[in-house]
Amino acid sequence: MSEPCEGPGARAGAGAGAAQGRGDRDVPRFVVGCEDDEQDMGQMEAGMKNEMFREEEMEDDDDESPSERQIVVGICAMMKKSKSKPMTQILERLCKFDYIDVVIFPEEVILEEPVEKWPLCDCLISFHSKGFPLDKAVEYAKLRNPLLINDLNMQYFIQDRREVYRILQEEGIDLPRYAVLNRDPDNPEECNLVEGEDHVEVNGEVFPKPFVEKPVCAEDHNVYIYYPTSAGGGSQRLFRKIGSRSSVYSPESSVRKTGSYIYEEFMPTDGTDVKVYTVGPDYAHAEARKSPALDGKVERDSEGKEIRYPVMLTAMEKLVARKVCLAFKQTVCGFDLLRANGHSFVCDVNGFSFVKNSMKYYDDCAKVLGNMVMRELAPQLHIPWSIPMEAEDIPIVPTTSGTMMELRCVIAIVRHGDRTPKQKMKMEVRHPLFFELFEKYGGYKSGKLKLKKPKQLQEVLDIARLLLDELGQHNDCEIEEKKSKLEQLKTVLEMYGHFSGINRKVQLTYLRNGQPKASSEEEDSKKDGPSLLLVLKWGGELTPAGRVQAEELGRAFRCMYPGGQGDYAGFPGCGLLRLHSTYRHDLKIYASDEGRVQMTAAAFAKGLLALEGELTPILVQMVKSANMNGLLDSDSDSLTDCQQKVKARLHEIMQKDQEFTSQDYEKLAPTGSPSLVNSMKVIENPVMTCDKVYTLIQSLTSQIRRRLEDPKSADLQLYHSETLELMLQRWSKLERDFRMKNGRYDISKIPDIYDCIKYDSQHNASLGLEDTLELFRLSRALADIVIPQEYGISKAEKLDIAQAYCVPLMKKIQLDLQRTHEDEAVNKLHPLYSRGVMSPGRHVRTRLYFTSESHVHSLLSIFRYGGLLDEEKDQQWKQAMDYLSAVTELNYMTQIVIMLYEDNNKDPSSEERFHVELHFSPGVKGCEDEENVPLGFGFRPASSENQDKKPNQGSLEDLSQDQPDQALPVSEPINIQRRSPMIRNRKTGSMEVLSETSPTQSSKGCTSHRLFPSCSRQSPEIKPTSGLGFEGCSMVPSIYPLETLHNSLSLKQVDEFLNTVCESSSEAHAKTMKALSGLFDSQSQTSLYSPQQPLSSSGSETSLRPPSQPLWHGSIPSSAVSSAGPSSPITESSGLNFSFSE
Repeated sequence: MSEPCEGPGARAGAGAGAAQGRGDRDVPRFVVGCEDDEQDMGQMEAGMKNEMFREEEMEDDDDESPSERQIVVGICAMMKKSKSKPMTQILERLCKFDYIDVVIFPEEVILEEPVEKWPLCDCLISFHSKGFPLDKAVEYAKLRNPLLINDLNMQYFIQDRREVYRILQEEGIDLPRYAVLNRDPDNPEECNLVEGEDHVEVNGEVFPKPFVEKPVCAEDHNVYIYYPTSAGGGSQRLFRKIGSRSSVYSPESSVRKTGSYIYEEFMPTDGTDVKVYTVGPDYAHAEARKSPALDGKVERDSEGKEIRYPVMLTAMEKLVARKVCLAFKQTVCGFDLLRANGHSFVCDVNGFSFVKNSMKYYDDCAKVLGNMVMRELAPQLHIPWSIPMEAEDIPIVPTTSGTMMELRCVIAIVRHGDRTPKQKMKMEVRHPLFFELFEKYGGYKSGKLKLKKPKQLQEVLDIARLLLDELGQHNDCEIEEKKSKLEQLKTVLEMYGHFSGINRKVQLTYLRNGQPKASSEEEDSKKDGPSLLLVLKWGGELTPAGRVQAEELGRAFRCMYPGGQGDYAGFPGCGLLRLHSTYRHDLKIYASDEGRVQMTAAAFAKGLLALEGELTPILVQMVKSANMNGLLDSDSDSLTDCQQKVKARLHEIMQKDQEFTSQDYEKLAPTGSPSLVNSMKVIENPVMTCDKVYTLIQSLTSQIRRRLEDPKSADLQLYHSETLELMLQRWSKLERDFRMKNGRYDISKIPDIYDCIKYDSQHNASLGLEDTLELFRLSRALADIVIPQEYGISKAEKLDIAQAYCVPLMKKIQLDLQRTHEDEAVNKLHPLYSRGVMSPGRHVRTRLYFTSESHVHSLLSIFRYGGLLDEEKDQQWKQAMDYLSAVTELNYMTQIVIMLYEDNNKDPSSEERFHVELHFSPGVKGCEDEENVPLGFGFRPASSENQDKKPNQGSLEDLSQDQPDQALPVSEPINIQRRSPMIRNRKTGSMEVLSETSPTQSSKGCTSHRLFPSCSRQSPEIKPTSGLGFEGCSMVPSIYPLETLHNSLSLKQVDEFLNTVCESSSEAHAKTMKALSGLFDSQSQTSLYSPQQPLSSSGSETSLRPPSQPLWHGSIPSSAVSSAGPSSPITESSGLNFSFSE
């Protein structure tokens, strides 16, 4: 091997073909090592071999001897890298430069030969990878002094994350806040690490969870992310891709105890990472891929390559790329960007790396490198060469064809999914251990204490166990009452076998003189002196069925977005996935801070974006908690005066022991709502009905007691790991509380009774308890009166209470609609790469708000009674109002969806340019209400004129803009996709799905075409069962499809309506301003469009156009900071004269 590399032979090899003519210059040539060594031929691809033979033949033909010599570019790297596809592609293009030849150093030469025997070159491309002798490469560079494309000494630093971070910091590049923990391998105990339950402290710096732990060695890819207990705890373990996985979730919550690490704060991105590839300081190619931290599933295309999407860098990011390239002296350099909160942070620098499979990048890279080599070396070697002028890339401006409207914005307000019944227990405690605990966590500061963390709950459990032990020895009556409560405390805290912050909480309140005496009998037994009131709250968490509902809904929501093609054409709804990955979907998910609401949002995001795996990582990355400002939370403690008065009136009417009179109908249902009137007819006499309900509850508790005595069923496991004992406690507490000491009924317990019976008849029907259906029917009729009427009885009250709840949310919706004009900060797709993605300028803003019943009721009241339209004059609105007043219950997963379209053919200042649609679904179907369901008039009903305007099924262009009603592939149960997370049944491509909705269905005499009358074609094995759902979940009821309330509002109308509603209560207005200033830090950025123009949309025009994109564009309260940076046009609406940035 060694001889041929010596002396002139090596030089000839290096300058391979120096004597050769330039006749046939487009034949790429590159040589591996020493040309005259036959053995090397074996390693070369056959193609290269042929080219070399061709070259030798050409040498004979050509006798013109060149005056200048060739510039030799040497490639010195491990064979796996130097023979990789990107390298081969780029070198082939580099050889097309007239004066450049390429020599690849063979791996054995690099590993075994001394550097004096390595081939010669004028310019060296050399980089470290596993097993590469960097020391030898440095020695070679000293010896031969070639032009270095990537500096070699800096490559030592790139292997150490501490050095990388130090250099980034010196350059003033933004990076996450971090601290370095250096451990001496000989005594790992000595280190500055203090680990708390929900944080670590490194060298005195505190990092609350979620935080990231990275090994200091850059070659070690085992990066861990630790999650807070409030999100479920545990950690995500990232690693070098293995097959289709790049990370895995682990329940382990404590950090690694050996090795040195960097700890840094976790950056909430929208679930995508940006990889940037520089070629010199002035060129950077960027692409997005799904973040490995999200669910660890690698997205691959049909060829098995990881799916990535080109991205446009902002001006700031281009500057960062330049700085990274120059600071590390690596011309070809890859690094990772995290886009969070409108800033970009560098979290990793990888050194030499190429983009995979992008022809445009291969062309650009070879061009930039070739020009660089020529610019540096041509003058020295007297080669005549001038820098070619590049024609500037021409930006491609997409236009939408026809008068199709473009979907611009989707906003949805969604109630959380199915939950366990909410429960609480109060007990007065005086044991010194409780006072110690109260003091330990600073309870005396405010007199109140909330304990939610696992460690705190564990301490409460320890005290309860200790006291029960002590009680075991004494048997004194005064402690007896406490004993049952302590046992309940212990049972509840022991549920599930582990604590997770979302399930339970204990509140302690200091009572200076003990609890006020409730009744005379207790007088004697009561002690004086201070005590603590312990309130234990549990339940109310999302059930497995609730998760399934949310995920299914997310999946169905996808179908509201314009279609997908290419790899995605096989499954409907992929247009959204593509939109999201290419940064043209500006998504934010907001959730109130209740666990069930946050988990619903995470499960919905999982379905919407086709994620896999645990909900915890999705929750941390995708869901923003919007609790800082009453946007989605309501303080149930601070009820408005109006609400107090309404409740009092309600209780008074419901406690009359006589049949409802016509005055009662007027008092209780002044709006004449059919759903209320029907329930009042079922009830007849409210007190007698309450008596019946009470008797039924008594019968239920005695049935459960009998079951408990029966040894066969003593250990029976109920749904969601509840026991018969807990079920009995749940019901006997209601039995005690519903009938008060004075014999009257506590009407405020009706919603709880309905809640429990609804839960048990759905999930625990297998117990076969008698009379549950009658209890369900009666408590439902009562609840259908009490629940909606707590939000106001007359229209004026309804509006007043609604405003108290949701003015901040209305303001936010108004901003979402106004702000659909984008600006630079939203990560846009690079127009040059977007062949194959329809209209690259398309940007859809999705805002999803997940919340509880109160907000959904209030928001609906505002749309119904706030005066948006006059039902006398507008037939469609009248039908919508009739439909809404027939809806009895806003069940789990109720949705209110607002969609904004833009007609690009209308004058930008015209009212017809923007068009708004309003849709609604009452959520999950109840247990037995298939027959008496109010019928709306379908989802996006077509008007008669376009019955025959079917889109041309063969044209992709049509598909992308308009998939008429295939909005949701669900009209019956939403369980179509039971088999797999995405309908991977390739045959149901979007084309075929389109043909499913033939407008001839309107034979019923009204123009309602329901989506998919049956799910038959979608996947043959699923019959539309009325409600029985998934195997494994007790029963997952299906969700009602969206009904269109109105489909031809103009944006101007909606904007003015929102202004009026929000301004009408000045006190609410003050509250809003406070909330909004918390929500947005107002950094103004003037938008490209001025949103003050009256934005609006067509009235008559709409009826002519075919229904444009299916309506379910999911609006997700975007939880993690989405890919949108500060997008803040200055909003000048009458109410707010300052600008917001999200």
